[in-house]
Amino acid sequence: MGFEVGSVLEGKVSGITKFGAFVSLPDNRSGLVHISEIAYSYVNDVHDHLSEGQTVTVKVIGIDQSNRINLSIKQALPQPTRQERGGGRRAGGHGDGERRAPGRRSAPVFQGEPAQPKGPASFEDQLKQFMASSDSKLSELHMTEKRGSRRGRR
Repeated sequence: MGFEVGSVLEGKVSGITKFGAFVSLPDNRSGLVHISEIAYSYVNDVHDHLSEGQTVTVKVIGIDQSNRINLSIKQALPQPTRQERGGGRRAGGHGDGERRAPGRRSAPVFQGEPAQPKGPASFEDQLKQFMASSDSKLSELHMTEKRGSRRGRR
């Protein structure tokens, strides 16, 4: 069986690491599902979503020069619909309640963002979402400080 990008297959989770999960495929092949391709929601720990021996449906999203197969579970599933928060977007605004510094380009908005839960989210879900947002903002701040550094200049 030839594996092509875009193929949807069934496989079994054969191993779990902190960066993703290995999936056994037909013809004694295996591929990697990176942690970012497991679910449309934020994944902090792969064990929260997958377990060894679990049968999963995956989509082949890439095959590199070494014949390693990159897989996605979330792309094999229908994309959840995204809910708008509040009363919609403000005219001329970003619609996400975030203010941006003048002269800064806003980050691109990806359509693959996770859908907001319909009911009140559990504390753990809210904490995971906060931690992801906080980490992202801290790394952006750190990169801004590095670019503006005067180290080595006299």
